[in-house]
Amino acid sequence: MTAERMRSLLGMGVITLIMLATLVGLGVWQLQRRAEKHALIAALTERLATAPVALPAKNAWPALRPEQDEFRRVTFAAQVDAKPDARVFAAGSALRSDISGLGVWNFVPVKLASGETVVVNRGFVPDGKQASPALSAADPAQPVTLTGYLRFPEKPGAFSAHEDIAKRLWFVRDHLAMSRALHWGEVAPFYVDLEGPVPPSGLPKPGPLEVHLRDPHLQYAMTWFGLAIVVAAASGFWFASQRRA
Repeated sequence: MTAERMRSLLGMGVITLIMLATLVGLGVWQLQRRAEKHALIAALTERLATAPVALPAKNAWPALRPEQDEFRRVTFAAQVDAKPDARVFAAGSALRSDISGLGVWNFVPVKLASGETVVVNRGFVPDGKQASPALSAADPAQPVTLTGYLRFPEKPGAFSAHEDIAKRLWFVRDHLAMSRALHWGEVAPFYVDLEGPVPPSGLPKPGPLEVHLRDPHLQYAMTWFGLAIVVAAASGFWFASQRRA
């Protein structure tokens, strides 16, 4: 066997091993992602099904973390703050099966009896509709009991549109950025997705959250493992043909 042919076989062998290692690694990674997704779904399902608890006190806020507190169900009394609201563009919802089409989420600051400000997402307003200014049918000047879920601010992605402050329109749920731009003052590090009550007009539309996370990781893993088998088989045929040549 010539040196040139040996180099050719060695080069093909190295390329094959690199491809197989990459494809098998991607398949294993997808299986790991699947296990993580199942654990996340189980955790979220448990949190969303629990009875609401009291809103954490201010001294506990610095210890709150998304991985352990996101979607915790809470209830508290608050009064709407006389500040401009903010809107977040939405095209349906991955956590609300009753929401579809274009619209906005309506974010407002509310005052707790202890004086702190918490931002709440009052719910969905379909495109072309108007949100009710009241939190409930009761006197808007009086505190109202709110129930919802703790959420944490989103970070804009590389392709996220920039906010339009003049229109008070955002494209990510970053209540901290809203607070700075609209002068809401110091607010809690989390916001609350409201489950209720429903305002007099029905809009914005609050509601319970549900877990609807996509779980395509097994299919992806099988695809990567299948490609690895194809590469291994093709390489085997090629090496066999070289031996016969």
